[in-house]
Amino acid sequence: MSSAHYQALEPQTSDEDNEDIERRQCNSRSCTASATTTTTTTASHPPHPMVRKGGVARRRCLVPLVAGALFFVAFCYLTLSGDTRLALGLGGGAEDSEELSHHGLDGMNFRPLNETVHICSESYEDRRQFMQDKPQSEYGQLPVIYFVTPTYPRREQIPELTRLAHTLLHVPRLHWLVADDQEKCNGFMDTLLHRFGIPFTHMVSPMPSKFRNEKPAPRGVANRRAALQWLRQHNLTNGILYFGDDDNTYDLRLFSEIRKTQRVSMFPVGLIADYGVSGPVVRKGKVVAFLDSWVAGRRWPVDMAGFAVSLEYMAQYPYVNMPYKPGYEEDLFLRSIGLQMNLIEPRGNNCTEILVWHTQTKSKKLGMVRLESKYLDDRSNLGALLHNLKLMGVASTTESEGRDALISKNGKEKPHSKILS
Repeated sequence: MSSAHYQALEPQTSDEDNEDIERRQCNSRSCTASATTTTTTTASHPPHPMVRKGGVARRRCLVPLVAGALFFVAFCYLTLSGDTRLALGLGGGAEDSEELSHHGLDGMNFRPLNETVHICSESYEDRRQFMQDKPQSEYGQLPVIYFVTPTYPRREQIPELTRLAHTLLHVPRLHWLVADDQEKCNGFMDTLLHRFGIPFTHMVSPMPSKFRNEKPAPRGVANRRAALQWLRQHNLTNGILYFGDDDNTYDLRLFSEIRKTQRVSMFPVGLIADYGVSGPVVRKGKVVAFLDSWVAGRRWPVDMAGFAVSLEYMAQYPYVNMPYKPGYEEDLFLRSIGLQMNLIEPRGNNCTEILVWHTQTKSKKLGMVRLESKYLDDRSNLGALLHNLKLMGVASTTESEGRDALISKNGKEKPHSKILS
């Protein structure tokens, strides 16, 4: 279509614009001459009626809009709690701001929950025939537990996930969210998770590079944030959220307990820091305080494995967050969902039983086996075995580092070349 069909609009000016133009004219030549010219122009060419009306109309529209915006901000600041104001980005009041600043919880730690979730594989099919000696059809009315497991590549990763899976195999109505801290998907892990038959979602969620050099680094935060984003994207409001690390030990009774959660349930965790335990203090069936050897100003000094949250309750708080601040992840997450002491439901026989243990496997460096590559063929099992261990991140082979691999026979060590040739 020809450009002739489009006619440019003449610029329109308001009363304020005209007055500003007149002031600038006064600065460049005599105001008397300018005034005379203006008077003559006005008399011969009166301003277009839409010019004046537009300027007045805009002023009349802007005044109530500005007033309304100021009223809304003032209302939010005065009526919302400090934690909610923090989540909304309105500021948390002097007390909260001072407290957060003291602990280094700045805007970078509180960045909005807008993670990019990359799904490697997932399955919603439950291929387990029996759980706890009952067919899965008998558990159809139970709410689903969304079990979030942050993990990262290391020598112990696959063994610990395997051990955890054999606990979860006994838990009905569970969806396992496995969030791996790496850039690319691990095909071996996909195969492993499919083999268990548990409904699962495997995603990768690497820690932002800016935090990797911190000591201690906020390990597991990006993983959990990605899982929270997945729950949000699926608009899930029915079920229970639980953060379960891959190196913990779980009593099967824990899952029956947390499935009753109405808002937020809590329970003690064993093997935590100096006291060997962290958990709520309960009086007359109500949580009144917390026992933990590292308080550090935390309002909710609990372990990540020590609470469960109803998705229906969490859905009321669209600004759910978890900060990149080691030691404060639980505290600020619970603040972001508006937790109050009277909302906490004590579990584990009024918090007298340990149903989850913070066991940790001592991490070691990747194993190295010095072996000539020509012997990694099908003349023995070693080629396939060491290949699988490399995929798991447990051990690797080399031709140049360390001692040659030794193989024993009849109690005597021999070079591998003697046995495999």
